[in-house]
Amino acid sequence: MGSGTRAVIFDVGNVLFQWDRHAIYERLIEDDRALHTFVDEVVSLDWHAQHDLGISFAETSAELRARFPEHAALIDLYGPRFNDSLQNEVPGVAAILESLSVAGVPLFAITNFHDGFFAAFRASRPDVFDRFRDIVVSGEEKLIKPDPAIYHLALDRFGVAAEDAVFIDDSLANVAAAKALGITGLLFTDAATLRADLVKLGLPG
Repeated sequence: MGSGTRAVIFDVGNVLFQWDRHAIYERLIEDDRALHTFVDEVVSLDWHAQHDLGISFAETSAELRARFPEHAALIDLYGPRFNDSLQNEVPGVAAILESLSVAGVPLFAITNFHDGFFAAFRASRPDVFDRFRDIVVSGEEKLIKPDPAIYHLALDRFGVAAEDAVFIDDSLANVAAAKALGITGLLFTDAATLRADLVKLGLPG
């Protein structure tokens, strides 16, 4: 991609789609306190992070069932129902994505996501994901943000120079890692702020 041609790289969870793992179980665990205890302490974020590195759900769930045999049935549902955690779009972002796409701005994504989970989710939302020229998925690459290696890999694959890339993520650490490589980083908070930030960069909002 020629110098000066801006490409925009999106995160997925909590930028394009709201991500809430509690939604996987909210129809299965009626008591709110029990729901939060199970999600936060059993199928915890630390446990979930293994999937982003490409470790199979079969392996992670077997380990977790051994630790919490009383919750085996619920643990087994985490993988098959994972996309329930991503049902709602972040308000206003789809319109920004459409504006960029219609204007011909090259669109890409880098997401920390299990490759198996993502394949099913991507197939369910072609209206969103077909706008992207390419998507780097951490589970496929066995690399996760904010490791600089995943940004280098993405830029090489996208054919985009760091100085021509704009990266949008809701994680300060992920944005900081991108900036350290010379990428313009935007910390996502809401659509209105993102639109204003893009306009300041001379991009459609």
